[in-house]
Amino acid sequence: MKADPVILAVDHNHRNLELLNHFLGREGYHTRTATTLEEFDLVLAEANSIGLALVDITGFDRRIWERCEGLRHHSIPFLVLSPRQSNAIQQASITHGARGVLIKPLVVKELLGLIHSLLEEDTDTGEAEG
Repeated sequence: MKADPVILAVDHNHRNLELLNHFLGREGYHTRTATTLEEFDLVLAEANSIGLALVDITGFDRRIWERCEGLRHHSIPFLVLSPRQSNAIQQASITHGARGVLIKPLVVKELLGLIHSLLEEDTDTGEAEG
């Protein structure tokens, strides 16, 4: 049986990552974090342990979308976190493989529901293939 999936949290802001890491940890999730594109690349190199990614695009340049393509290539579901509602961000997120876009500040129940749903969907798909 596969180990519990790890949630990759990508955010340029260290404090936001600390809060997200603490919150997800309290819910029983294991996390890996990345605050730079280089750290994102290192974690992506170990993609087999990642079950889901939360990618806050704030503070990153357009190269963040290349990393999102990497997540899609590795069949890792991910959500984009955005500071504002924007059709351009919504379109770019979906185009690069995001399962959805959440606008900050995050609604905790909504985030947890999506995380649970995406991880369960990935587990169901993996069992169906295996």
